[in-house]
Amino acid sequence: MILHSTFLFIGTTEVMFILFIVVMVFGADKVPDIAKGMGKGMRTLRDATNDLKSEITKTTEKSGINTTEYTKSITEDIQKVKDEVEDTVGSIKRKM
Repeated sequence: MILHSTFLFIGTTEVMFILFIVVMVFGADKVPDIAKGMGKGMRTLRDATNDLKSEITKTTEKSGINTTEYTKSITEDIQKVKDEVEDTVGSIKRKM
C-alpha cells in the first residue's frame, strides 16, 4: 500500500503541479512576494479570530454563562449521533 501525504485533500503530486503552474505564471522572482503576502493575510486572519474568541470569552464571563456545561452537552449529543450512524452503517455493511 502506498501512502501519500495530503494537504487539504490534495496529494503531493497535485501540490507540485500547482507550484509549477505558479512559478510559470508569476515567475520565480515573484513567488517569495506572493508567499509573504499570503503569510500576512493568514496572520491577520488568525489575529482577528483570536480577538473574536477573546471577546466571546469576556462576554460569556460577564453574563455568567458556563461554557463548559454547553460544550459537554454538545459533545455528548454529537457522540450519540455518531453512535447511531455507526449502528446504521454497520447493519448496512453486514447486509452487503
